[in-house]
Amino acid sequence: MNDGEAPRIGLRALADLATPMAIRVAATLRIADHIAAGRRTAAEIAAATGSHADALDQVLRHLVTTGLLTRDATGGYATTELGEQLRDDHPGGRRRWLDVDVGVGRGDLCLIDLAHTVRTGQPAYPVRYGRTFWDDLAAEPAHSAAFDALMGRHIETEADGVARCYDWAALGHVVDVGGGSGALLATLLHAHRSMTGLVLDLPGPVSRARRRFAEVGLADRAKAVTGSFFDPLPPGAGGYLLSAVIHDWDDEASVAILRRCAEAARPHGVVLLLEAVGVDGESASTAMDLRMLAYNGGRERGLTALGDLAGRAGLTLRAVHPAGRAAYLSLIELVPV
Repeated sequence: MNDGEAPRIGLRALADLATPMAIRVAATLRIADHIAAGRRTAAEIAAATGSHADALDQVLRHLVTTGLLTRDATGGYATTELGEQLRDDHPGGRRRWLDVDVGVGRGDLCLIDLAHTVRTGQPAYPVRYGRTFWDDLAAEPAHSAAFDALMGRHIETEADGVARCYDWAALGHVVDVGGGSGALLATLLHAHRSMTGLVLDLPGPVSRARRRFAEVGLADRAKAVTGSFFDPLPPGAGGYLLSAVIHDWDDEASVAILRRCAEAARPHGVVLLLEAVGVDGESASTAMDLRMLAYNGGRERGLTALGDLAGRAGLTLRAVHPAGRAAYLSLIELVPV
C-alpha cells in the first residue's frame, strides 16, 4: 500500500448496515451488562429485556461472528475484550453513544435519510422525527437529559486539558454560551478559583447546570440562566465560550451566534471557540461532518473557515491553543475588531 493510500476494504463491508445496527441493538438492550450479571443465554437475556428470544439469538450469533461475543456449546454467551466496551460501566463509555433510544445514538438513525439531505440541502433529522434536533430535545426531557449527560461526560474527558491550555483566570468572568449542564465551566472554576462563570442555555440544561453547581460547591461562583445565543447576551464578561456549538449550525446561523458574542464582548472581552479542527487545523472529521449535516445542516470546519465566519461577525483570530488530550481539539481565541 502506498503512503496515504486508504486500506482496501470491500465495498459491501463498507456499506453494511447489519453489523452496526446489531451492535447498537446490543448497546440499547445492555446485552453486555446482562451477561456480566449472569444472564448468558438468549432466553435469559430476552426475559430481562422484554425481547423476542429467537430474534435476539440471531443478533447475538451475528455478534459472535463480528468478535464481540463468544458462544459455548450450551448456548451461553460471553463478551470478548472488544465486547466488554458495550458495558455501561466500561471506562470508554461507548455504550451511551450507541443507545438508539436516547441521545446521539437516536440521532444517528437520521443518517438513513442522508440522501434527502444531499438532494435538498435540508437536515435529515426532521424527516425521521418530525421536528428539528433541538426542538426534539426541548420537547422530550428524557432525551434532553441523556444528551446533556453524554455531552457532559465527553467534555469531562478533555476538560482538564482545556483548563490548562489558557489563562482563564485572567478573564475574570466567563459566559459559557450554550454550556449545557455546566460540566466544562465547573472544571474551569475548580482549576481557576479566582474566576466566576455563567452558563446560558435552554431551560432543561440550565436546571441541570444549577443542580451541578450546587452539588459541587460552586453555587457562589457559577450561575445558569435561560436564554438563546441568537439573542443579545449578558455584556461585559472577560470571555464568551462556545464549546462545540458552531459546528452544529450552517454558516448564516454561525455568523449570527458569533456576532452576538462579539457584541457582548466589546470592547475588551474575547470570544473562545472549542472545536475539533484536526491535528493540522484544517482536517476535521469527515464522518462528524456528515453527522452535523444530517442533524442540523451544520458542518465541521477548519481554522480558515472559522476565521472567515469570525470576520463576517466582526471578530478576528488572535491565537490558537491546542486543548485537551486529543491533538485535534483546539481553543480558538477571537477578539472584536
